[in-house]
Amino acid sequence: MDKIVIEGGCPLHGEIPISGAKNAALPLITATILAPGPHVLHNVPDLRDTRTMLVLLESFGITWKREGNTLTIDSSNLDNVEASYELVKTMRASVLVLGPLLARAGRARVSLPGGCAIGARPINFHLQGLSQLGIQYELDQGYVDASSKGRLQGGTVYFDIPSVTGTENLVMAATLANGTTVIKNAAKEPEVGNLIDMLISMGAKIKGRDTDTIVVDGVKKLKGAKATIIPDRIEAGTFLIAAGAAGGELTLTHCDPKLLPALPEKLRAAGITIKEEKNRMHVVRKKGTALRSADVKTMPYPGFATDLQAQIMALMTMADGLSVITETIFENRFMHVAELRRMGADIRIDGHSAIVTGVGKLSGAPVMATDLRASASLVVAGLAAEGLTEISRVYHLDRGYDDLVGKLSRVGARIHREKG
Repeated sequence: MDKIVIEGGCPLHGEIPISGAKNAALPLITATILAPGPHVLHNVPDLRDTRTMLVLLESFGITWKREGNTLTIDSSNLDNVEASYELVKTMRASVLVLGPLLARAGRARVSLPGGCAIGARPINFHLQGLSQLGIQYELDQGYVDASSKGRLQGGTVYFDIPSVTGTENLVMAATLANGTTVIKNAAKEPEVGNLIDMLISMGAKIKGRDTDTIVVDGVKKLKGAKATIIPDRIEAGTFLIAAGAAGGELTLTHCDPKLLPALPEKLRAAGITIKEEKNRMHVVRKKGTALRSADVKTMPYPGFATDLQAQIMALMTMADGLSVITETIFENRFMHVAELRRMGADIRIDGHSAIVTGVGKLSGAPVMATDLRASASLVVAGLAAEGLTEISRVYHLDRGYDDLVGKLSRVGARIHREKG
């Protein structure tokens, strides 16, 4: 099994280009199921999850080709509507094929998804919403077997908790429904907006982008489209935090500061300098500058992203004073705490909060990644720690970061990957 080895204590200097967003690429790839014909997607990251999604589309009879960061997907043929367990067991986002398959084919059989073990993330949000559009379903031996009698019918859907993938699934399904669908308490994440932009370019009629109420007037058919994946705000945030932990001066290019409304202020409060330009961000932590503690509470967008909670916790382990980090999105997203403790961190869990007492310096140690963002937090910790850090089970990182090791090594980090 591969591992990442980091010799800590090296400041970061230089530029890192930000890749397209994983959490935007996956729903845009699945949106191509809705309409026959070629679709062209630009700025698509080369990740384990995007590759898995493309293999899943192949199983439906859909073809694709990649040239650099551009994908051309031809969904003219759709001869299968079953997403097998073998294909979806590693990726929760595979549930995003449910809405498009039902909208186009009237039937779908999708295995209950796998992915990171960070909480329940129940599929019931998707199923309850789709039921309002007229689908019937049953759970059969680990599969969702769903169908509709004729076209889906517009309806009103209310989410008790804003669900990003639930919102995306319902919006895609509603584009081809008969009548109007209203989605209330919808997720407002920019990845949802990226999807809506693509659907509109395909001929969909959607109002309410970036609001918690989305209105979709169904149309009879959609067409192929061109779309560009937005920059990955979680990757950008991870590198900002990494520079704050390791020190130095880093410039992020091909990014969009507007997509990170909460993180920069937390980093400034911690004593890190952040400058924002149109498509660039600069982060500076000069040698000898002490880190200050800052409290963090994860919230739906535009609040502090849950996908950056583990990384900023790693940073706070080295800050002066005490930090309280509260997780409100996923109930099991503190699995990285045990591994950070192995590196000398002082962290106590109290319900949905982690109380972090800064220790100044961490020490390198063998650690194990438990999920995608926990993996990134261990990289952040390893970059700043004294000595050698070895991170195992790094296949989690491959799901969400495009060339993480290469990007960090090119800006001065002593980091490499060893094949297992």
